[in-house]
Amino acid sequence: MHDVAVIDDAGAAEAALDPVRARLLAELAEPGSATTLARRVGLTRQKVNYHLRALERHGLLELVEERRKGNWTERVLRATAASYVISPSALAAVEPDPAKSPDQLSARWLLAVAARLVRDAGDLITGAARARKRVATFTMAGEVRFATAADRAAFAEELAGAVTSLVAKYHDESAADGRAHRIVVAVHPTVRREEKT
Repeated sequence: MHDVAVIDDAGAAEAALDPVRARLLAELAEPGSATTLARRVGLTRQKVNYHLRALERHGLLELVEERRKGNWTERVLRATAASYVISPSALAAVEPDPAKSPDQLSARWLLAVAARLVRDAGDLITGAARARKRVATFTMAGEVRFATAADRAAFAEELAGAVTSLVAKYHDESAADGRAHRIVVAVHPTVRREEKT
């Protein structure tokens, strides 16, 4: 089971977004059968089986084992990932395009860039899994508290200068065997979410 997987298929996204199926995916972080799930979620085994088949058809569940129970076989399944992210490519016709209105100060442009990042990371993870390789990435996340809007603006300007300087230092257009890497740096207000108890 992966920690996180990217859903890039519209049908799989639709299946995962159904409230009952989303609950079943969450329950199947640990292996379970339709019988054990039916008790936990308050549905009949047949209804749970219906939803499990849909999730399995879209590759969101994997078979762990089959157990013979009298004249029927109990199938034990688990989710393919502990959590899922839906790629914008699942909605290809309306996928955001950062190139349409690049505005470094726009929250909507930030969202379009972040959507592209999710899509690209999902594609890289899928390709690397097929090739049985790892993806070379680097991620840095942190938080800074600005005293004033002027401080925030000065920080953004200094950060842009530092990144531009690093890109100029290491970018080698003539490296025939080199591989291009995308850089995304974002600064946005921290969103506080209430802890569920």
